[in-house]
Amino acid sequence: MAKMEVKTSLLDDMIGVGDMVLLEPLNEDSFINNLKKRFDHNEVYTYIGSVVISINPYRSLPIYTPEKVEEYRNRNFYELSPHIFALSDEAYRSLRDQDKDQCILITGESGAGKTEASKLVMSYVAAVCGKGAEVNQVKEQLLQSNPVLEAFGNAKTVRNDNSSRFGKYMDIEFDFKGDPLGGVISNYLLEKSRVVKQPRGERNFHIFYQILSGASEEFLCKLKLERDFSRYNYLGLDSAKVNGVDDASNFRTVRNAMQIVGFMDHETQSVFEVVAAVLKLGNIEFKPESRANGLDESKIKDKNELKEICELTGIDQSVLERAFSFRTVEAKQEKVSTTLNVAQAYYARDALAKNLYSRLFSWLVTRINESIKAQTKVRKKVMGVLDIYGFEIFENADNSFEQFIINYCNEKLQQIFIELTLKEEQEEYIREGIEWTNIEYFNNAIICDLIENNQTGILAMLDEECLRPGTVTDDTFLEKLNQVCATHQHFESRMSKCSRFLNDTSLPHSCFRIQHYAGKVMYQVEGFVDKNNDLLYRDLSQAMWKANHSLIKALFPEGNPAKINLKRPPTAGSQFKASVATLMKNLQTKNPNYIRCIKPNDKKAAHIFNDALVCHQIRYLGLLENVRVRRAGYAFRQAYEPCLERYKMLCKQTWPHWRGPARAGVEVLFDELGIPEEEFSFGRSKIFIRNPRTLFKLEDLRKQRLEDLATLIEKIYRGWKCRTRFLLMKKSQVVIASWARRYAQQKRYQKIKSSAIIVQSYIRGWKARKLLRELKHLKRCNEAVTIIAAYWHGTQARRELKRLKEEARRKHAVAVIWAYWLGLKVRREYRKFFRANAGRKIYEFTLQRLMQKYFLEMKKKMPSLSPIDKNWPARPYLFLDSTHKELKRIFHLWRCKKYRDQFTDQQKLIYEEKLEASELFKDKKALYPASVGQPFQGAYLEISENPKYKKLKDAVDEKIIIAEVVNKINRANGKATSRIFLLTKNNVLLADQKNGTIKSEVPLGDVTKVSMSSQNDGFFAVHLKEGSEAATKGDFLLSSDHLIEMATKLYRTTLSQTKQKLNIEISDEFLVQFKQDKVCVKFIQGSQKNGNIPTCKRKNNRLLEVAVP
Repeated sequence: MAKMEVKTSLLDDMIGVGDMVLLEPLNEDSFINNLKKRFDHNEVYTYIGSVVISINPYRSLPIYTPEKVEEYRNRNFYELSPHIFALSDEAYRSLRDQDKDQCILITGESGAGKTEASKLVMSYVAAVCGKGAEVNQVKEQLLQSNPVLEAFGNAKTVRNDNSSRFGKYMDIEFDFKGDPLGGVISNYLLEKSRVVKQPRGERNFHIFYQILSGASEEFLCKLKLERDFSRYNYLGLDSAKVNGVDDASNFRTVRNAMQIVGFMDHETQSVFEVVAAVLKLGNIEFKPESRANGLDESKIKDKNELKEICELTGIDQSVLERAFSFRTVEAKQEKVSTTLNVAQAYYARDALAKNLYSRLFSWLVTRINESIKAQTKVRKKVMGVLDIYGFEIFENADNSFEQFIINYCNEKLQQIFIELTLKEEQEEYIREGIEWTNIEYFNNAIICDLIENNQTGILAMLDEECLRPGTVTDDTFLEKLNQVCATHQHFESRMSKCSRFLNDTSLPHSCFRIQHYAGKVMYQVEGFVDKNNDLLYRDLSQAMWKANHSLIKALFPEGNPAKINLKRPPTAGSQFKASVATLMKNLQTKNPNYIRCIKPNDKKAAHIFNDALVCHQIRYLGLLENVRVRRAGYAFRQAYEPCLERYKMLCKQTWPHWRGPARAGVEVLFDELGIPEEEFSFGRSKIFIRNPRTLFKLEDLRKQRLEDLATLIEKIYRGWKCRTRFLLMKKSQVVIASWARRYAQQKRYQKIKSSAIIVQSYIRGWKARKLLRELKHLKRCNEAVTIIAAYWHGTQARRELKRLKEEARRKHAVAVIWAYWLGLKVRREYRKFFRANAGRKIYEFTLQRLMQKYFLEMKKKMPSLSPIDKNWPARPYLFLDSTHKELKRIFHLWRCKKYRDQFTDQQKLIYEEKLEASELFKDKKALYPASVGQPFQGAYLEISENPKYKKLKDAVDEKIIIAEVVNKINRANGKATSRIFLLTKNNVLLADQKNGTIKSEVPLGDVTKVSMSSQNDGFFAVHLKEGSEAATKGDFLLSSDHLIEMATKLYRTTLSQTKQKLNIEISDEFLVQFKQDKVCVKFIQGSQKNGNIPTCKRKNNRLLEVAVP
C-alpha cells in the first residue's frame, strides 16, 4: 500500500473549503454548494472556526477507526481535515492541560445524527484517556448508560429510526490526570405524550417492542404479556417492525448494559414490571353507565386487564377501579367526590400511563447517576455533553406545546452561542493585543424575553391562565396573548390588535406565530393548557402510593396521605423554564464547543443531498450568522511558527532556514510579498489575516513556489542520479577489466599445465612399459621352471597311484571272496529254520509299517488346541479302533491341561465356581443356562468408593465375597423391600440400601439349607438353624437377579468354613419358617401385567404364591 502524504495543515489537499470562514464569496448558495461538494467526496465534517458542522451520511464510513483516533490524538485543531475527533481532542486537552471545564453542545433536528455524534465524542474521550481496571470500569459504565437511555427515551419517527425524544446533558468528571471519575446525567422534557398516542408511521418508545420481541416466554409470562403487538392499544401497528433494527438483540443489549451500569436483578425486574403495567393500561376500556341521580359515570368493560395490572403492581383492585371512576377534590378541610364520565376516565387512564412512564424514566436517570457518580470528593474537572432536540418547524400548523418548548430552548442556546462566540473572539483579541471593534449581529434576547418574561411572557401568561379560577380553555389563553403581546414585533395573531394580520389567511384564528431567529413558526394553540397543567388526579396518585410495589410507591410520594399538599404542583412550562435556566447557568461556566448536525435528506438514504432541506436547516441553525460573526474582525489567524514554516519558501531571506524569532521572520516575509498593512495585524503569538482572499493568494504563491522547488529538486536529483550512474559504470569497467585479465592468465596457465602433464604421462608410460617387459621375461622363466617341476611330480604321483590301486584291488578281491564264503556257510546253516518263522516276521513287519504310516498321517491331520474343538481325524483301519479312541482321549486331556496352564489364580477360581454351579444346577434350574455366559463378579456395589456406604464399610471388617442389592419378601403381604446382601467368610448380612444400616447378621454355621424353584425366577429361601439367635424372626425369602452366582458362592463359602456341604433344595413347593408359623411357597406359571417380572402374593396365612412368566 502506498504511503499516504502526511498532512500538516487544514489547507492541504482541501476539497472545497474546510473552514467556512475562508469561503469567498460568502452567501447562502456558496455555503450550500461547498457543503454539497464536500458531502459528495465523503467529507461530512466542515468547520466554522472552532464550530463543527456534521452532515449525517446515513451509512458507515471508515473514518472512526482506532487508527483515526491515534491520528487526531494530541494534534492541533487546524492541522488535519475537519473531524469530530479534532473537536473532541481539543476539548479534552484543554480540560486536562489548561484546567478549563468544557462543554460540547450538539444541536440539530431529528435525524441529523446528534445521538451518534455524542456517542463518537464519548468514545473518543474514552479511547484517549487513561487506562486501568477502575478507569476502564468507569468508562464502560458511562458508555453503557447510552443503550439504557436510548431504549427508554428513543423512538422511531418519520424522520429518524432512533430519534431521541428527550434532551440529555451529561457532565463527565475527570481527575487532575485526565482520567474519568464518573458522571452526572440531566434529562429534559421527555415526550411522554408518545406513550399513549403516536403519529402515523411512528412507533412508541423502543423498550415496549424490545420486551415483546426479545424476552423469553417465561419472562413474558411473569410480566403477564403476550408477544403479539396487536394485543396492545398503545402500540402503533403500521410501523411495529423497522428495517435493519433487531429488537430482540437490542433487548439483550439493554439488559446487559443495565447489569454493567449497576442495576440489581430485583431493580431490573421492577422496571420491566412498570413497563408492562403501562402497556396493559392502554387495554383498559370504559363504558358509560347512568346513576339514579341522573349523572353519568364510567365502568370498566373487562376487569381481567385491571386484575393483571394490580397483580403486577401490588395494588388493591378495588382501589384502582374506584380511582378510574371517581375524583376527589379537597378544599378547606372539605372533600368532594365526583364521578368521571367515559371521556374523563380515558383522560385519567392516559394521564396515569404518561406520568408512570415519565417518572420511571426520571428514576432511571437518577439510578444511573447513583452508579456513575464520582466516588472521591477531590476537586474535579468537568466536560459536559449536551444532546438536545433541534429547532422544530412542522407543516400545516402541527406545531404544539412540545415544539414551542423545544424552540424556546433553542432560542436560549442560540443566545448563549452568540454571546460565548463573541466573548471568545473578544478574549482572543485582547490576549493578542489586537484592537476590538464592535460586531453588528442579531440579538435574539428580545425573542427570549417574549417567551420567558415573568410578567408579560408567553409562559407566564400560560401559567396565569392555568391557575386562575373559572372556565379556562385554549381560546381564553389565546385571547390573553392577543391582549398582552399584540404590539410585540415578533408576535403575530389574526385576533390581535395589530391590524396588519387581520387579513392574513395563512394564519388561522386558533393559531399564533412567533418570528424566531431561525424563521417564523406557527403554533396551534389547542392542547397548550392541558399539556402545561400535566394534571394527574390525586386519587390515582394515592392508589399508586398504596401499591406493594416498592418502585411504584417511590414514584408517587405525593400520594402519601400524611404528606398531602393542597398547593397546586408547578406546571410543565415553569419546570422546563427553570431547567433551561439552570442549564444556561451551567453552560456559561464552561468553555463551549459546538457541533451543528445537518440532515441531508428526508429519505434516510445515503448519497442524497437535498439543497432545500439543507438550506432550511442552515437558516434556523444560524450558520451564516455564525460565519459573519467570525469574519467581522479577522477571518484567519495562525501562530507565527506554523505560519513561517508553511510560507517561508516565498522569501529568499527566510528560505530554507530563518535564524531569528518567528515573528520577525513573518514580518520579513509579508514585507517581501508586498501585502497591504490593512490586510493583516501582528498579535503577541499569532498573525491575523483580515480577508480570505489574502490567505488564498498566499496559498497560490506557495503552490507555485512548491512547483518551482519541486522542479529544482527534480533537476538536482537527476544530476545526482546521472553522476551516481557514471561513477558506478566506471567502477564496473575497472572491475570487469581486472576480471578479464585474471581470466586470460588463468587460461594460459591451464594450457601450460596441461602440456606439462601430457609430457610427463608419455615419459612415465615409456618407463612403465620397459619395466613391464623385464618383469614379463622374468615371469616366463619362473613359470617354465614351475611347469617342468609340476610335470615331473605328476609323473611320479601317477606311478605311485597305479601301484596303490593294484594293491587295493588285490585286497578287495580277497575280502569279497571271503565274504561270499562266509555267506555260503551261513545260508547253508540258516536254510533249515527259515520256512517255519517267515509268516510271523512278515506280519510284524507289515504291522509296523502300517503303524508308522498311521502316526505320520495323524501328525498331519491333528486338530486345534482349543478344548471345545470337536474335530478328530477319521479312523483309517478297523483294527486301530480302540487305539484311535484312546489317542483321542489322551490328546483331549493333554490340550485341556495346556489350556488350564494358561489360567491365572483368579480365572481358576472363577471356573471352579462355574464348574460347581454346573454340578449344582445343570438340568435342574431353568435359570442356569442364562447364567453360563455371565461372569461371576461378586462385588456389584462399590461399597468402598460410595460415601453413602461408609458406615457399612466401617462395620464390616472382613473380605466381602459378594455384595448385591436383593429384594426381601415381606412375610405379611408378599411385597418386596430393597436390601443389600453381603456374603463374607463367616457371615451373611442384610443391610438397608438407603443408609447402609445392618438389619440382620447370620453366621454361616446357622445356615442349614437354600431352597429355590426349578423355574426361570430369582426367588430363593435361606433356611436357618432352629433355636439359633438369627432364627428368631424366621427364614429369609429373597429375590435376586444373580441367583445362580449367589447360591454357588454361598455353597462354596459354607463348605470352606464349616467343612459341610450346604443342602440346595430345588422344588416348586417348599416350606419357609416365618417366626412360629410355616408358610408354603408355591410357584405357578402365568402371564403377568408387569411383563417378564415374577410377582409374589400372600394368598392366606399358610400360602405365598409366586407367579412366574
